[in-house]
Amino acid sequence: MTIRGAVATQAGRLVHWGLRTALHRSASQLPGRVALAIDPQLIGHLRAKAVKGSVVVCGTNGKTTTTNVLAASLEAAGYDVLCNREGANMVAGVASALLPGEVADWAVMEVDELSTVHILPQLRPAYLLLLNLFRDQLDRSGEIDHVQDTIVEALAASPQTTLVVCGDDPLSVAVARRAQAAGTRVIAFGIGEDLGLPPDRVPEARFCQECGAELTYAYRTYAQLGDFRCPSCDFARPALDAVARSVEVSQTGVSFNVESAAAHTSWPVHAGFGGVYMVYNLLAASALAWLMGVSPEVFQKALDAYHPNNGRLQHFDVDGREVVLNLAKNPTGFNQNLGMLLADERKKALFVVVNDNPNDGRDISWIWDVDFERLAGVDAPLRVMAGGLRANDVQVRLKYAGIHATLAGSVEEAYAQVADLAKDVPLYVLTNYSALWPAKEELERMGESHE
Repeated sequence: MTIRGAVATQAGRLVHWGLRTALHRSASQLPGRVALAIDPQLIGHLRAKAVKGSVVVCGTNGKTTTTNVLAASLEAAGYDVLCNREGANMVAGVASALLPGEVADWAVMEVDELSTVHILPQLRPAYLLLLNLFRDQLDRSGEIDHVQDTIVEALAASPQTTLVVCGDDPLSVAVARRAQAAGTRVIAFGIGEDLGLPPDRVPEARFCQECGAELTYAYRTYAQLGDFRCPSCDFARPALDAVARSVEVSQTGVSFNVESAAAHTSWPVHAGFGGVYMVYNLLAASALAWLMGVSPEVFQKALDAYHPNNGRLQHFDVDGREVVLNLAKNPTGFNQNLGMLLADERKKALFVVVNDNPNDGRDISWIWDVDFERLAGVDAPLRVMAGGLRANDVQVRLKYAGIHATLAGSVEEAYAQVADLAKDVPLYVLTNYSALWPAKEELERMGESHE
């Protein structure tokens, strides 16, 4: 390491110590910002701390959960792991996660898709896991093709990286085909059977990424994901190296078998949380963990011990009422949450919180692509509330879906509006980025998180 890198490292560690020890605050971003201001190439200097290598997890939805599950499984197998568990997934967050300690076996880093082009050339990970691509934060990210171009460019600058990609997602497969043509090794995963689920009202990626013809599907799982092919060219779902079969999704969790072409074997995976999207996350984490030396038995043991405490599918008990908190930041994420809510056969209440802070994206026109119409009718929640900086916009959107929503300025206010309902009526709280942590903090003050 250069003198400049050493000074940057010590400065970042000092900031980390001050935040964690003296101020008892999060150190997920600022130490990295300080260190990178001294040495912009710091991540390249620090990558050697992970002696076995590193893994980058990216994609529109599911990064944080998949990263944490993968890191937990590696630790359960006895490896030391560096990880940005709090989801600080841009350059400063990755640098902050690499600063503490001297060496580790693996680094497992969640990375924002547009940040891959800055991080991969320095970190040079062994694997890049691409979970999915959906429209998200259009005013920051632009359209999908810009995100795809960025990831392809990042992989070109890190030629030793193997791309582990969702083979069911045409948008991710388009990235894989371009990267593979340039020499990147590709491993694909996906669901190998029709789950009999209704298609989303506003699917993404209807058209072939190479010739523009409309794609056909043997089946869809959700959004644009499924067994797809183009009728006019050879663009299609690739052969899958890791396949989920015997998939079961219920209110109590998910279960499936992983069939691995490389291992010539299969193994079961089950978790007490999630929906169809979680099958993909856990399939990817399990297959990648196996490649990194974690046995299926150890992976399942780690999964059994894993309980979300970062606001993603986190459950709280508030005066005897169950409150479920989850992140929903784009149409696909919201639609998956609504599907999970409707799978809960109990009567329920719903609080939707949407902000438009810079880290959310100022443009919230995406709420019109959320299939809120599914909530109308016999399965309608007993009470629906809208909150956040764009509460009125959400209220209008719900009105057009045939749903009357009242306004609430906080989770506590929303909870007060359901206080007259029976205690067996759960409250679902769906928030986008900047509303998630305030909602989590409120719920922690109001009640107890439970597993």
